[in-house]
Amino acid sequence: MLKYIDHRTMGRGQHGWLDSHFHFSFADYFNPQNIRFGVLRVFNDDIVQAQEGFGTHPHQDMEIISYVVQGELSHKDSMGNAHTLTRGQSQYMSAGMGVFHSEYNLQEKGELRFMQIWIIPDQRGYKPNYGDYRFSLEERFDKWLPLATGYDNKESNAPIKVHQDVNVYATILGGGKSIDFKVGGDRQAYLVCLEGEADVGAIHLNMRDALEIVKEDVAIVTREGCHLFIIEMAYDDICFKKFNMEKRLNNTPLW
Repeated sequence: MLKYIDHRTMGRGQHGWLDSHFHFSFADYFNPQNIRFGVLRVFNDDIVQAQEGFGTHPHQDMEIISYVVQGELSHKDSMGNAHTLTRGQSQYMSAGMGVFHSEYNLQEKGELRFMQIWIIPDQRGYKPNYGDYRFSLEERFDKWLPLATGYDNKESNAPIKVHQDVNVYATILGGGKSIDFKVGGDRQAYLVCLEGEADVGAIHLNMRDALEIVKEDVAIVTREGCHLFIIEMAYDDICFKKFNMEKRLNNTPLW
């Protein structure tokens, strides 16, 4: 099953210094039928103006991945980490029992665009942890670059380890290229077109569009090139049933 998500229908957060597209309910955008996709709780496409950013704030019991598309992302946290990442690089933070951090665009000029991804962990109360990886862009040219996987996945060479059964990849396809992605019979995946345009069968993805993929392999084709990001995870039938608001929320962790 494939479900197309038009970025023009997504939640928005526009604050002058910040322009966000919310793939799922977040901040002032709330849709009881769009809380999460499996264990994927948040996927925000954030544009931050120069010399602006998210001040120090707390997180708890969430696996958080940030992926830079454009500009520079500067991070500081209560564990003593302070790093700046650029295009194609990624950081992760296991918030666990609790952590404070900030994220800024400290450039003198130019926008920062990055993806903010929250994954629900397999349990609460882990020890907080942080790491970052400075992948080269070439590592994902015309192939899937493994970014993150679960601690229990011994077959993946993804350097980022998270407390959940997920696999995260990115690719940059050149013009006229194609790539496949296999989703098993008990799995699902969330595909986002970060840049450019792509076709998945009869479905056309523009920049920022997304595609829910359930128990189905896909072939992706691009005419002029695109930048893709995908999160693969265990199938969760709760996401594919109709619930009233109370039941939906009771079955959907919002942590």
